[in-house]
Amino acid sequence: MIKKIQTFIGILIVVLIGYGAFQYMEPEIRGLLDGKKRQEQRESKKGSENPDSGSQNDTDGAVTDKTVRLPESYDSRNEARAPVIKNQGELGTCWAVATSSALEASLLPREHLVFSADHISLRNHFAKNQNDGGDYTMAMAYLAAWQGPVLEKDDPYGDGVSPDGLTPVKHVQEIQMIKDKDYGAVKRAVYDHGAVQFSLYMDLQNTVSSSVFFNKINSTYCYVGNARSNHDILIIGWDDNYPAAKFNADIKKDGAFICQNSWGPDFGEDGIFYVSYEDANLGNNCVTYSRVENTGNYDDIYQSDLCGWVGQIGYGSDTCYFANVYEARGDETLSAVGFYATGKNTEYEIHIIESFDGPSSLISWSPDQTGQFDNGGYYTIDLAEPVKVSKGQRFAVMVKIKSPGLQYPVATEYQADEATKNVDITDGEGYISMSGYSWTRTETEHSCNVCLKVYTRGA
Repeated sequence: MIKKIQTFIGILIVVLIGYGAFQYMEPEIRGLLDGKKRQEQRESKKGSENPDSGSQNDTDGAVTDKTVRLPESYDSRNEARAPVIKNQGELGTCWAVATSSALEASLLPREHLVFSADHISLRNHFAKNQNDGGDYTMAMAYLAAWQGPVLEKDDPYGDGVSPDGLTPVKHVQEIQMIKDKDYGAVKRAVYDHGAVQFSLYMDLQNTVSSSVFFNKINSTYCYVGNARSNHDILIIGWDDNYPAAKFNADIKKDGAFICQNSWGPDFGEDGIFYVSYEDANLGNNCVTYSRVENTGNYDDIYQSDLCGWVGQIGYGSDTCYFANVYEARGDETLSAVGFYATGKNTEYEIHIIESFDGPSSLISWSPDQTGQFDNGGYYTIDLAEPVKVSKGQRFAVMVKIKSPGLQYPVATEYQADEATKNVDITDGEGYISMSGYSWTRTETEHSCNVCLKVYTRGA
């Protein structure tokens, strides 16, 4: 035991970021790091645990020119970019409804689709039912894995079942996480991508309940307490000059985000309400779906992380190396690589090992492609020089990642709790390294998969 601890001082830790369980790590080194908490940027993530019991680069309508100065007010309803109003009913599916609606907004106004919240909440890889609630990390995993989305007409909401054999009608290749309380970035994302999904504390149970924080006449809401977020909704616009006097709370500054709820048109202003900039949880856990493509973008996906970003792994440094090994199912072209950035301003280097013959194949390398992400989230990087492989060929993708301020920068999937009991760590061959020279097998040594996907096209 002592020898192993000495050998691996500062080594591999998996920090749980989801579902309220304690951090995961090897039992033999737990005592060295007991008390270390979740990464700061994920500390407020609870999602909606049970809030409401009782193109190719086909982001249609998106404006991506960041030189455009944002107006003092913007309402996506005026631009035909607001998604349809939905009603989650008595189910704890606000997170799934918000996800489906945010995806719809990303395609408007050119493409009018209605996606199934039933499929999102029933056909993900997590061991939860529709009354258990969920959060945006579950949605990210479902979408990044191409488990959906599917159309509402093919899987109607509220019947408790989801048909077999449905395939995604879009591929979501990029999901950006916006830093908490960065209202400027939130506005930019709404302007560029139609909507932002986020969570707040909702002190209401349904359309007929009341709260001191909700002004029913003005359809305004401002929570000023310390409760954690429990309900997912959409931001579809803003008004910097919205009067503070219209809120029940004693706030001093004007300004509100225009938000879309999931309680049908009887809530608020035909399903819309205004949340003050002073709300305690406004701007937390924000995601936007920034790259939603037609399904012809790639032909196949290689992956072993259907539950996605459950935890994080690393060596106590902002820099880490990780890799996954795959066996080609046919004669294909490696076209893109997908992985999570667990923090802002993440830098990466990607290297393709065309012929993998053990961990030594990962040692001598130079980056094939480099880049940086401004925000955390899930990203797909198209390879500037695609690589051809033959059926049965074992190849690897290696990534060097640097996430400033983090100690555990690599996203991992593992069995963290009851919700993630379906995780299968026998389906991957992942490796991790502190320097890129000495590699450790993640499945056998640390009981986790690294989150790393490969997208291919037919040869």
